[in-house]
Amino acid sequence: MTDEQRDGRRPGRPLHQLRSAAGAVVLAAALAGLAGCSGGATGSAGSADRKTGAPDQLSADPLTAVRSAADITGRTGSAHAATELVTESAEKKAVFTGTGGYDYVKRIGRLEVAVPPGAATTGNIVEVVLPGTVYLQNSGAKVPEGKWVKLDVRQLPDGNLVSSGATDPASAAGALRGAQKAELVGPETVGGVPLKHYRGTLDLAKAAEATGGRGGDGLRMGAQTFTVRDVPYDVWLDEQGRLHKVVEVYTFAGVPGSKEAKDQVKVTSTTSLADFGKPVEAAEPAAADIYAMKPTESPK
Repeated sequence: MTDEQRDGRRPGRPLHQLRSAAGAVVLAAALAGLAGCSGGATGSAGSADRKTGAPDQLSADPLTAVRSAADITGRTGSAHAATELVTESAEKKAVFTGTGGYDYVKRIGRLEVAVPPGAATTGNIVEVVLPGTVYLQNSGAKVPEGKWVKLDVRQLPDGNLVSSGATDPASAAGALRGAQKAELVGPETVGGVPLKHYRGTLDLAKAAEATGGRGGDGLRMGAQTFTVRDVPYDVWLDEQGRLHKVVEVYTFAGVPGSKEAKDQVKVTSTTSLADFGKPVEAAEPAAADIYAMKPTESPK
């Protein structure tokens, strides 16, 4: 019996089935495989160490500063987000942009992602994310209008780091817990805010281990699928150690098993956070609004 059979999940589909019409990853293709599936003000909310009660402060050690960013940002309570996902292969390029936010107390976020021309679906995709779970609306599959599809991120080879057109804010920050190298590039002002810019590489498997629980599931799946283990990143942190912007670059084989450069797809994921502590509207869809595809039903 496989691990998937033990816990009732379907085995993930090969990542090459998650490519869009433009030759890049796209959410609608992810659903098909399963069924068959920076912006704004910075905000003033501070954060404090839960054990000591002392205000959080950016560490002088670059590696510690980067690895601590997810926890410090989470202690702000919430943040609003802007995302950008750029997929590039030898032939095509596609850009997905999104806006939304994440509530770190309730551990739930909501993003609205704009789909580029030429993709298998049109309009905006709405995504509600929780640790290990994602709900999708307007997925491009044969789902009644207004209904949602519920997915376990373990069903997706990339762990939903790229296949929904965005990396959710919690996962984008959580990946930094696996930082293996970090260097201070220098102080920079972004949007009028003085920040410290760091650059290095991270290991998604180690990030998943450090994150733990269902929150680490997506990172673990990505670690098993992406072809470049040392994931490059750039991150901008404020004097408290809060994450304002992070760029992570993932690579997977567009042709299964191929290691040739021409067959690789590069995905550059950018997440920008602002308005720390400002309430975020995000709720899990009601059970009556969730659509379950029949095993014999085609999504196209």
